[in-house]
Amino acid sequence: MKVLVTEPINEKGIDLLKEHGFEVVNGTGIDPETLVREGKDCDGILTRNAHLTGEIMDQCPKLKVISMHGVGVDCIDVEAATKRGIQVTNAASSNKRAVAEYTIGLILMLAKGSIDYNNEFKEGNMEVRKRLGENVSGKTLGIIGMGNIGTQVAKMAAYGLNMRVLGYNRHIESPEKLDYATLVPDMDRVIREADFLSLHLPGSASTRHMIGERELSLMKPTAYLVNTGRGEVVDEDALIRILREGKIKGAALDVFEGNLPKADNPLLHMSNVIVTPHTAAFTVEALERMAYQAALGVVEVLEDKPVTYPVNQLTNSFEDNQKVSLVMDYYRYEFGSSV
Repeated sequence: MKVLVTEPINEKGIDLLKEHGFEVVNGTGIDPETLVREGKDCDGILTRNAHLTGEIMDQCPKLKVISMHGVGVDCIDVEAATKRGIQVTNAASSNKRAVAEYTIGLILMLAKGSIDYNNEFKEGNMEVRKRLGENVSGKTLGIIGMGNIGTQVAKMAAYGLNMRVLGYNRHIESPEKLDYATLVPDMDRVIREADFLSLHLPGSASTRHMIGERELSLMKPTAYLVNTGRGEVVDEDALIRILREGKIKGAALDVFEGNLPKADNPLLHMSNVIVTPHTAAFTVEALERMAYQAALGVVEVLEDKPVTYPVNQLTNSFEDNQKVSLVMDYYRYEFGSSV
């Protein structure tokens, strides 16, 4: 059987596929025409960024599994795959520690003013020492999105930095006290009380611009926004206005609307904003795990084994898969997918 790997991945993933006897097709592009040409005879597709639509799936009649090299499956039409009986998998536990560590790093850089110290000191400005940072111990970290990554951030902040953690959970009726966080059903409360507001939400119709002008206006003027989740969760125009008006102290962003920002995006030129190019998950260890777990999903499906990281649930009939897809449509709209 053949597996199309649309973009380069760590060799641990390639080795696993070959160890199980699969022929690996190394992709040369992720445009629709190339995907169809290279994937039409393949039983599985392992991808990082390729947009896999129902139309592409229809032209790959042997396709049984699509595996995502990472956690978010924004670029895969999961509902279309479900309707066609195609299993979608991901690398769900591969990068939670890497992204959580990165998030904590951004929080510390905002609090300590590390970027300014570095840049100004290199220019010979010793006066920058007069700018004071702040402690994070005892401060409140608000987390919107208490999935795998959000929970990891909460534990690091609480246990490692002595921060008070408030996490938003819409599925509870009253606050729940955990060792490392207090979960509350009121998102506005989390936003109002946070000294640092960290976003860990998936990209979906229900989360688009969840953090807009109203929500940003609830933040303390001394608070910071951190987003290492999905760019479209934040209304960027509203964030720019809020920052320009000094209604929040600053932001650290690893993600933007439309993936990477254009060169004239004001966020790239604000002194109180830290920007990085969607690299929170990019560590040697995380990329190894992503490649291995993504390849594992392909192996499990094609060898008819239980799937460790399923994104969708399949049944044995086309009609039932249609019903499952409708349920998933509702679930994703109402709740979003887990992070």
